[in-house]
Amino acid sequence: MYEHNGKRFLSVRSATFAAVFFLVAGFGGGYLISAHAADITINVSSDNAQPSNVDFSPVWKAWNILNENFVPDAVATSTPIATSTAGIDQTEVWGMITGMADSLNDPYTFFLPPQQNTDFSSSMSGSFAGVGMQIDVKNDVLTVVSPLKGTPAEAAGIKSGDQILSINGVSTSGMDVNTAVDDIRGDAGTVVTLSIMRDGWSAPQIFKVTRAVINVPIVTTSTQSGGIYVIAVSQFTSNAPDLFRTALRSFVTSGDNKLILDLRGNPGGYLDAAVDMASWFLPSGDVVVTEDYDGHASNIIHRSLGYNIFNNNLKMVILVDQGSASASEIFADALRYYGVAKLVGTHTFGKGVVQELFPITDTTSLKVTVARWLGPDGLQIPHTGILPDVTATTSDAAITAGQDSQMQAAIKVLNSN
Repeated sequence: MYEHNGKRFLSVRSATFAAVFFLVAGFGGGYLISAHAADITINVSSDNAQPSNVDFSPVWKAWNILNENFVPDAVATSTPIATSTAGIDQTEVWGMITGMADSLNDPYTFFLPPQQNTDFSSSMSGSFAGVGMQIDVKNDVLTVVSPLKGTPAEAAGIKSGDQILSINGVSTSGMDVNTAVDDIRGDAGTVVTLSIMRDGWSAPQIFKVTRAVINVPIVTTSTQSGGIYVIAVSQFTSNAPDLFRTALRSFVTSGDNKLILDLRGNPGGYLDAAVDMASWFLPSGDVVVTEDYDGHASNIIHRSLGYNIFNNNLKMVILVDQGSASASEIFADALRYYGVAKLVGTHTFGKGVVQELFPITDTTSLKVTVARWLGPDGLQIPHTGILPDVTATTSDAAITAGQDSQMQAAIKVLNSN
């Protein structure tokens, strides 16, 4: 909260993703992959030509100076720094690329060296080892997008909107998502210590979270009193459309006409999945979302595939909160725009940009913000998030006690129509 190998996290160019990593013990931030992942696309093309308007000679001069003169401070460190006999090596190349990405001051643009690239790919599989939360950088602070349901992060009491101030005692000030993900990640059974600040607290608190193997339930169903069917979608993964279709089939055969789609805590995923799932409610050709490339490339308009199986008797509410990001925001925004559903809950995360995943080598990639998400109305998804039609808050304690006020508000909206 990304689809990989073009996963645009949305696509190859279809892999685009709405970025959020799963904290495979660290994954980062509301994500979209367009593989077409709502946030990330995987672009396999490359152009190695040096631009004529950029002087790269300082880079090579610095490279040669380091290669010929650098002496590691082995005396001042407990472990001597390993260097190749030729001086600096491929690791410094990764550092150069990292520096270029960091210079753009964009939390969603960063380099993935071999290990992080592998971890990033595996994090979208739906099963991974970690703490089970998405993180992102919001207002220059490392922020929890959403803890996944049934994970160590949720069990520890971590919530959407929590600010992570340090990881294992190391400050996160200025830290990018990729580094944070790497620091939080670890073997199942080990503990990561997080210093967390939350709205309303006077001081940060320490959370010790034991990492575990995470198996994410993508789509679950339930029934509320009064014949109201509930479908909860935790992520827009590559297999989410098939699972969603099965859930919709059960809804249709139930004979109910009132549907609650619960996207609370859903950090996003594949754009293609979001478009496919929205297509069950929209006629063919309706605009779901547009990728605005600001003149760098032609805009890409994603339209409904036109499954459109429901008539005007359908009554639908989508539950959202500040853990609903990227693909979730695209889906909810489109269905509200066309009058299919009302939104109930709190404002969403506010992930209005698109990333592409560019392979640099066989084992490394560069994730780059390349476009903005525009809703069917032509406006960018606001950084402050999408405001619901009906505002309702709740708490974990209330939900555990069977008093989910957001769910009750959704039921009230459905019964009032």
